[in-house]
Amino acid sequence: MGFTKTDISATVLSITGSLVLWEVLTRVFQIPGFILPSPSAILVEAVTRYPLYLYHSWITFYEMVAGFVLAAVVGVFLAVVIVYSRILRSMIYPQIVVLQIVPKVAIAPLLLIWAGYGITSKVLLALLVSFFPIVVNMVTGLLAIEEELIDLCRILHSGRWQEFSKVRLPNALPYLFSSLKVASTLSVIGAVIGEFVGGSEGLGHLIIIANTELRTSMSFVSLFSLSILGFLLYGFVVLAERVCMPWERWQSAAA
Repeated sequence: MGFTKTDISATVLSITGSLVLWEVLTRVFQIPGFILPSPSAILVEAVTRYPLYLYHSWITFYEMVAGFVLAAVVGVFLAVVIVYSRILRSMIYPQIVVLQIVPKVAIAPLLLIWAGYGITSKVLLALLVSFFPIVVNMVTGLLAIEEELIDLCRILHSGRWQEFSKVRLPNALPYLFSSLKVASTLSVIGAVIGEFVGGSEGLGHLIIIANTELRTSMSFVSLFSLSILGFLLYGFVVLAERVCMPWERWQSAAA
């Protein structure tokens, strides 16, 4: 889905108006900064201590990107296994569902015990949070094939690899990229949960410190930084979608 100049202008105006209203209300009602800081105070905090936020943003970004990439690889692999092996499907799929049901906050302490308090545990948590929609959507895309196409592959004596690469995979790409967009946002949540539970670095760690010391401006800068990081990863997925599926743009333009 593309955005026109009108859409972008409306978005910019909406955000600008919200910030101006926020600034006015905090000044008119003289709201204490530890309860709700003004946008100008948040900006001052971000500018004066930007090296701190850049460093911790890089740590969180590395965790979420690594977890996202691993989730994509593991999710696609499991989806292919589930589609092509009925026995493994009955063995693996129920366990994946159970793993998704278990709250990740409850799993985080176990990952800290197994993988330590470093980056590895946060990457694994981002992986666990974000891989489920990739598996489900990829399985759906690989199976949503017209029977006529499968029959044609059999008539032409196509092998499993040709059937997968020429028929199933192209059909599954829209499903895959839809799930990757969801997973890109979930990976942020996974990384931050790990930093909340047992992190000494990252934006989640900064938020814990800010809440403990009632430094609300620090919390808001960290939250805005997380939003920017999530938006960057989401934008990368959208760009990859346009590169891998150029026919979608042509269809949108024709419509």
